[in-house]
Amino acid sequence: MSDDANVRAGGHGGSGKAPDESAGRGPVPPFLPHRLCVAPMMDWTDRHCRFFLRQISPQAFLYSEMITTGALLHGDLERHLGFDDAEHPVAAQLGGSEPEALAACARLVAGYGYDEVNLNIGCPSERVQKGAFGACLMAEPGLVADCVRAMCEAVALPITVKHRLGIDRIEDYGLVCDFVARVAAAGCRTFIVHARNAMLKGLSPKENRTLPPLRHAEGYRLKHDFPQLEIVLNGGVASQPEIAAHLAHVDGVMLGRAAYHDPWVIAAPGITRASVVRAMHGYAVRQATRGTQLRHIARHLHGLYHGHPRARLWRRMLSDPARLSQEDPGMLLEALQAVESGSTKEVAHERRIAA
Repeated sequence: MSDDANVRAGGHGGSGKAPDESAGRGPVPPFLPHRLCVAPMMDWTDRHCRFFLRQISPQAFLYSEMITTGALLHGDLERHLGFDDAEHPVAAQLGGSEPEALAACARLVAGYGYDEVNLNIGCPSERVQKGAFGACLMAEPGLVADCVRAMCEAVALPITVKHRLGIDRIEDYGLVCDFVARVAAAGCRTFIVHARNAMLKGLSPKENRTLPPLRHAEGYRLKHDFPQLEIVLNGGVASQPEIAAHLAHVDGVMLGRAAYHDPWVIAAPGITRASVVRAMHGYAVRQATRGTQLRHIARHLHGLYHGHPRARLWRRMLSDPARLSQEDPGMLLEALQAVESGSTKEVAHERRIAA
């Protein structure tokens, strides 16, 4: 089987692999562009979700849920870092503010074979703030630079940062400009810019994703002012035309919940929904031998037929408690047959990711 075929079939080399503490210290790996990315999302972008998204988009850069340094250093490594080789390119996002702890975690991430370590400087939740990391660190670029420098010295993997434009009501471009300059000097080459401020008080994480106004133009300005850096725009991107429009100004775009609820927005040419479902059936069969409950996989597939005339039927069949309790991956094929039967046979997806 060719490497490409193995990826599509879902090889397991990255899953359950014992960490290699020396990994990441060899030659610097080739730079992996972030033209199309799917954001790290708590409770959503787990390993099953990422495998599913990879079947839809072979080229998208995928991200883990945020993992705190404490959870990684004192928790179950395989649960946090285990993944399937088919997920490449994939990054692990870390949350923390202690350089030594982040460096230790970066070594663990490298040992598991990830392609990148991403530092979360964008989460505004109060729980995260109590841990002294996330968006509140926008006010401490020196500390963020120390964290990035420590990770760069610990591993050869790219260290990237996901951040906001500002905090609270400070909308001075100088704040984010200084932040990027100082962190770039520490070794960060790729900045993923959520083009909103983070309100540290008064708004929930959900409100922080929608209420602070989007300022995409400031993301464009960062690319103009730092042409040597890779600038990836995040926030409010939900369609192919929007992706294309932003790519005229920045190096890449990152989609979040839009890609989760309507994953076909990132679909590659030639992919069909039927082929994705069949791949997920095979994956579910393999995961069942490891004791993975089917519901943990099926829940991520609900949006696959978003906008389709039988989308409601698809969601209903995949969320049927009685059927899920039988732990039979064949239910995915049954749902596929029910949705596709009686309709025009699906043709290969023709939409193109902007080249």
